[in-house]
Amino acid sequence: MLGLAQALRDPQRWRKWAGEAFILVAIVTAVTLWQNRGLPEGAAPPLVGVRTDGSIVKVGVGETASLVVFWATWCPVCKAEESNIVAIAEDWPVLSVAMQSGDTTAVSQHLRSRGIALPTVVDDTGAIAAAWRVRSVPAHFIIDSAGNVRFRVVGYATTWGLRARLWWAEHFSLSQ
Repeated sequence: MLGLAQALRDPQRWRKWAGEAFILVAIVTAVTLWQNRGLPEGAAPPLVGVRTDGSIVKVGVGETASLVVFWATWCPVCKAEESNIVAIAEDWPVLSVAMQSGDTTAVSQHLRSRGIALPTVVDDTGAIAAAWRVRSVPAHFIIDSAGNVRFRVVGYATTWGLRARLWWAEHFSLSQ
């Protein structure tokens, strides 16, 4: 324990830890910027499709912020975070887009087998994903009530991270 106390008083060690922390933050920031390159900003691209239940959906101006999430049945990260998305759907509007995961029957069967009841648009050709410039899944878009993309998250997203972004988009408009 004496070694730890000495280490905590050593200014050189603090500078080294600060430098390592800075490098870590810089790497995470660079990776995030690289993942989000080219993804839509401003007005959300059109998203019109048929849900697995046969109803037609259109993303646009709404009463509240919402989450649009692109995922795939073959994506292990998507499977790991699906409980996060289901939890968000209990409190916020969520539209999931099954990208290149088969036809409506295959996607519906996958959702049933996993016990997921989310409104899902089937994008078996990848046309919707291409319009949104989604290159990898999972990809999450927070859309505000004016129909603007406020946040973009590529890769695993935590429940609290998505909730915080949705809350922010709900309470702070772009015009403020």
